[in-house]
Amino acid sequence: MGKRSRQRQKTQTAGRDSRDNAGWGAGYADIVKENKLFEHYYKEQGLVPEGEFEQFMEAMREPLPATIRITGYKSHAKEILHCLKEKYFKDIQELEIDGQKIEAPQGLSWYPDDQAWQTNMSRKIIRKSPLLEKFHQFLVSETESGNISRQEAVSMIPPLLLKIEPHHKILDMCAAPGSKTAQLIEMLHADMDVPFPQGFVIANDVDNKRCYLLVHQAKRLNSPCIMVVNHDASCIPTLKIDSDGKKDILFYDRILCDVPCSGDGTMRKNIDVWKKWTTSNSLHLHGLQLRIAVRGVEQLAVGGRMVYSTCSLNPIEDEAVIAALLEKSEGALELADSSADLPGLKWMPGVTSWKLMTKDGQWYSDWSEVPSSRHTQIRPTMFPPKEPEKLAGMHLERCMRILPHHQNTGGFFVAVLVKKAPMPWNKRYPKLRKDVSSSSAAQTGGSPAASTPADTPHLPESAQGEEGAGPAGKVSGEAEEEAPKGAPLAQETTAKQDGVCGPPPLKKMKLFGYKEDPFVFLTEEDPVFTTIQSFYDLSPDFPKLNVLTRTHEGKKRHLYMVSKELRNVLLNNSERMKVINTGVKVWSRNSDGEEFGCAFRLAQEGIYTLQPYIRSRIIRVSVEDIKVLLTQENPFLSKLEEDAHAQAKKLGMGSIVLKYIPNPNNPAEPQCPIQLCGWRGKTSIRAFVPRNERFHYLRMLGVEVFRDKQGLGQKKRDGEKEGKEGVEDEDEVEKVAEEEEGAAENEGELDLENGNGNGSSEPKTDSSNQGTSG
Repeated sequence: MGKRSRQRQKTQTAGRDSRDNAGWGAGYADIVKENKLFEHYYKEQGLVPEGEFEQFMEAMREPLPATIRITGYKSHAKEILHCLKEKYFKDIQELEIDGQKIEAPQGLSWYPDDQAWQTNMSRKIIRKSPLLEKFHQFLVSETESGNISRQEAVSMIPPLLLKIEPHHKILDMCAAPGSKTAQLIEMLHADMDVPFPQGFVIANDVDNKRCYLLVHQAKRLNSPCIMVVNHDASCIPTLKIDSDGKKDILFYDRILCDVPCSGDGTMRKNIDVWKKWTTSNSLHLHGLQLRIAVRGVEQLAVGGRMVYSTCSLNPIEDEAVIAALLEKSEGALELADSSADLPGLKWMPGVTSWKLMTKDGQWYSDWSEVPSSRHTQIRPTMFPPKEPEKLAGMHLERCMRILPHHQNTGGFFVAVLVKKAPMPWNKRYPKLRKDVSSSSAAQTGGSPAASTPADTPHLPESAQGEEGAGPAGKVSGEAEEEAPKGAPLAQETTAKQDGVCGPPPLKKMKLFGYKEDPFVFLTEEDPVFTTIQSFYDLSPDFPKLNVLTRTHEGKKRHLYMVSKELRNVLLNNSERMKVINTGVKVWSRNSDGEEFGCAFRLAQEGIYTLQPYIRSRIIRVSVEDIKVLLTQENPFLSKLEEDAHAQAKKLGMGSIVLKYIPNPNNPAEPQCPIQLCGWRGKTSIRAFVPRNERFHYLRMLGVEVFRDKQGLGQKKRDGEKEGKEGVEDEDEVEKVAEEEEGAAENEGELDLENGNGNGSSEPKTDSSNQGTSG
């Protein structure tokens, strides 16, 4: 029996590997891009304009073109855009590959500042063609450095519609794999000169493993304002914060509610959907989607915006959820008109009538037609409201549906909700809240706004009894159906949180996922700061209280920083939520550092956060100096230009900041500041920068970076894995999460272990930390 199952496992693995190595479409020869039920269903619904259905279906069968987005908040964005336009785009246009003429990439007209680009090539062509090798390496390397994201065009829409400002508190409810989360972080850091914006992003996902992929995506942006948590979005706990000396409830200014869905808008890249699509998918998911949306609006501040989105075209998952939410809100919510927000984007207005079809082809257009035997699968909230006045007042036409054939994209649905008043069930049942959760007793004594949020995930029983008032009343059945978005743990999580969003028992917390190290904030008197303060001459306004480590006992290996606001959230909710990761690494311990005056060296990830507070150990460098530092492993001090050489000689051995300040009178040089971590040795100097970041800076300086074919086999495979993470492919993205960290770590070691013979007295522990986020 054992032998047979091993053999079967081997066969399955071989099949999967050949499919993965072959790229888009290969290995799927048995999947015919036909689904008669799908065509029949969408023809009947009338979502596609008359006369366009054939175009719609043809577009669905074409591979999705590759799109990239430049990380907007980085001051390097203009330099990368210049590099792309002047070099890579020019190199690839007019090429012909497999009989297909490659056109120059086009900017997405509706994306601000020319920062999103679309090509007419699929990802397979970019990955496989030798003629595009340089372009592919550029994409992989810059993606890993966080300077670009390889993200589907329609996936970029929801964060833009949220209209984020740097002071906003943001919740991303179903965040993995994280490309939208990355966009949210970028918008918070719109002003690069502010190291700690007042706002923050809390990114949540129900699947523990996918949370680590989320961490990897967020880490590329090196922000102190992001926290990744692991909860079931439909009952994500209410968080508390200290506000003017008293406990208050955390309301979010912006919420992104990108719910699990049937994914029929992704058929162009996830071609499994062609054979798996059935109408029952949306019937199973509707209840869960509604519960997540209800939980979202409960936690939204009055005046705040929530964007609800799906990559499904089905009204049962789209307008039906929005209509049910608006009906429950009794005027507390309204759909915002976003028609002018993204000029250039083509979209269809939301529909006001739709029908429902069962798996066996039975159509229903009203709840009254549904036989009682089907009442568990089909709920009243799935149908459009009956009263014409009520329906007109909802303005469902303000929803936006993006069809694939209009701008050569995937299919998508998005709606923007604005909260005008507290939710009605929060006003009606304050006493019930107290009974349900002892931890909410303190919440009802504050301001009127503070007493409004629900501290429990479900509506009161009396409200659930009303027709259409509760989320379809189908709690356990819907929890099972969360699986299509890779969430097999949904049921356990729901059960665990059931009724109470206070502290879950410690034992149960460990039943799933990995046990996380604690987050321990340092005090201002911590002995660690004594040497750090004097060695780096930290300015008096350095926020010592925002520094944390991941261990209670023993030596602190790494020090991280978070913003003041996230510290507030962490300190007041440690028992209430499962935090996977937060903070940006600013210092790492090294074994040799103490003899030079400080046991902690600077970490490149946190240099832009930390540098404004550092007043010593800084060397001003020129473009030529940076080229030397990034292309030579351990250059002697004498290799630097005269000015930098003189500065370096004045400094003792140890960690340093290498700082380039642009010269506006010389436009040929990069016009953005560059800061690198380095080490001043006895007779030499070196930069401690991860490999992909090295490549990034060299490209900006006009140095051609291209790995030759020698020994490329393994590296190329790693690169392909790295390249995937910016793409919102749910099925591809699963297997990348755990491999990523190890690959990055090994590459860091390769890069830094060579050439240690110039009498540099370098720290021995750095190489193991260099390429990874710790």
